[in-house]
Amino acid sequence: MAYTAPVEQIAFILNKVVGLPEVATTEQFAEATPETVDAILTEAGRLATEVIAPVNRQGDLSPARLENGALRSSPGFAEAFRALAEGGWIGLASSQDHGGMGLPQALNMAVNEMVASACLALQLNPLLTQGQIEALEHHGSDELKALYLPKLNSGEWSGTMNLTEPQAGSDVGALTTRAERADDGTYRITGQKIFITWGDSDVTSNVCHLVLARLPDGGAGTRGISLFMVPKLIPDDNGDPGTPNDLRVVSLEHKLGIHGSPTCVMSFEGAKGWIVGAEHKGMAAMFTMMNCARLGVGVQGVAQGEAALQQAAAYAAERMQMGPIIRHPDVRRMLAGARAEVFAARAICLACAVAIDMARATGSQDWAARAAFLTPIAKAYGTDVGTRVADTAVQVHGGMGYIEETGIAQYLRDVRITSIYEGTNGIQAMDLVGRKLADGGNAAMSLLDEILDGAKAAQATQPELAHQVWQSAESLREATQELLDRDLAERFSGAVPYLSAFARVLGAYYHMLAATRGGSVTLARVHVTRILPQFAADLAAARAGLADLEALDDAVFLGHMAV
Repeated sequence: MAYTAPVEQIAFILNKVVGLPEVATTEQFAEATPETVDAILTEAGRLATEVIAPVNRQGDLSPARLENGALRSSPGFAEAFRALAEGGWIGLASSQDHGGMGLPQALNMAVNEMVASACLALQLNPLLTQGQIEALEHHGSDELKALYLPKLNSGEWSGTMNLTEPQAGSDVGALTTRAERADDGTYRITGQKIFITWGDSDVTSNVCHLVLARLPDGGAGTRGISLFMVPKLIPDDNGDPGTPNDLRVVSLEHKLGIHGSPTCVMSFEGAKGWIVGAEHKGMAAMFTMMNCARLGVGVQGVAQGEAALQQAAAYAAERMQMGPIIRHPDVRRMLAGARAEVFAARAICLACAVAIDMARATGSQDWAARAAFLTPIAKAYGTDVGTRVADTAVQVHGGMGYIEETGIAQYLRDVRITSIYEGTNGIQAMDLVGRKLADGGNAAMSLLDEILDGAKAAQATQPELAHQVWQSAESLREATQELLDRDLAERFSGAVPYLSAFARVLGAYYHMLAATRGGSVTLARVHVTRILPQFAADLAAARAGLADLEALDDAVFLGHMAV
């Protein structure tokens, strides 16, 4: 299961396709010089390839376990995590005020991709920590920032988010975890949370939980929820881990994949917590963390697709059946389509990160709107592509793909969760056609205008690609306008195919840009001729409406005859 970080491909997309050099022209990110970017990508690629990737298989074969209430991580995870932390990689995009490097999120996501390709189960730890850092930077008190951020940035401590309960999954407002005010200004948190990624750890000295809970005077639903910092070990007067808090790991979930990542059932039993943000306003703070994580999860999908594709291509080059099977037309079809989609998904994720950086550096509402619009697309398409490509990689292996010893099935098992957590891809799609079109479609139309202008500019050098991209963008504009004229229920019925259509058009656009700027024209043609045409079927499904879905009796879904 050898993996080599695709540093050259990532650098090309950052520098030539999605506009990282423009980010570096801003005062905030002036330190992201070409030399700095090259050095960071090169060193992160080396770390991922040589240090982190070798522990990936151990995480699958020797899962994290709970022994007498203590977490034991997979072999090699502690050492690999220390290398990641000591290199300063966790705080790459965090504020310099508390030990971060202050570099662009686009560069951070590029590094995260390489680390997630190397070992997704391990990379989940710093990803959640980075999200917690962002939440505290935006919503934490000065005291919380001073105490927690330096240790989170350094990797001494790790962070989690605690939302889900057995009866409260996507409906976060149904939670029952309660908070009570204490006389010393802190709070006491009581309740149970499930699916808590890296809810305990022996690779860091403390685990810092952000927990959603409701105060006695908190209203119903999400409006009455507050957010609390609840550490595993309560910091002493020197800021070091002190006495154990009143919380515990009840059990570890037995999962389809990411076995090296301990997914915990957590019990809080009057645990001491500190408010993050204002009382009853916890969802605003938690959404800051979740939005960071949503883009990060999209990148995880790309990462697993890349790693699986590398192994599949290597296998195809070595597997002999009337010559190496990599020369067989159908195998080449699978590999080419997978490579084209990985490129497209990577470009979309990095373009989203660039928009986030430009919004932060300039304060532009247009950039902020673009970042918000691209986030659900990046999350859903990145993880859908990762799952498709991992599945294709198993197919390339043939019967050997179904044999665990080859290791290729691990990528499919590991990546499958990414389209579910941090908001299922259906929720991402509903967010896209709901909140993200609530501006009257301005952000969507602005992006489509850019694609149309880009296609016109590319006519001189790549007329075939430009024509297909221009036509698809025009069709997408018409479909977007139709959605704007529908009510939310009608939009939701076609939300998933609409998001898919938008992603395919965006992917074709970035392929076209790459082809005009020194990238592969051939790969762009693969995307435009084989992947892009599927957007028409997506739009047909998006336009189909709700009537036929509502007309079906529920019994039909159980296998009874339709009427």
